[in-house]
Amino acid sequence: MKIKSFEVDHTRLRPGVYLSRTDGEEGNEISTFDVRLTIPNREPPVDMPALHTIEHLGATYLRNSDIKDDVVYFGPMGCRTGCYMLLRGKRTAEEAARITEEMCDFILGFGGDIPGATEKECGNWREHNLKEAKYYISRFLRLLKTERNLKYPD
Repeated sequence: MKIKSFEVDHTRLRPGVYLSRTDGEEGNEISTFDVRLTIPNREPPVDMPALHTIEHLGATYLRNSDIKDDVVYFGPMGCRTGCYMLLRGKRTAEEAARITEEMCDFILGFGGDIPGATEKECGNWREHNLKEAKYYISRFLRLLKTERNLKYPD
């Protein structure tokens, strides 16, 4: 049996923020968002050191933001074309896009040492690239603001 994410037409998917699924009972939902950074199978996947940095900075931003108590998870997809963001509550793609834009602004303005990137704190602490992370995030943010892809293609 195929899981829902395998039913998405990846040949038509563009960078954006998509509501992938909502799980749980009413009042206790978890919303899963597909934060798609690149075009699957048409562009190279996100370089691993950049994606690792996006994960660390994105999680740092979200877990310190106004919605910190609702953040369940933020991390990379195995295909390296984006990240999953899981939030408590029944959320819309538009709300998630606003939160994602704020997260991207944080990443683009970040300077200094990557949070959690020491041998003690991370299982692969040497593999980070802030410059490349900013490249992917600036490109993604520009596309998110101009194309505003918030609904999976039919």
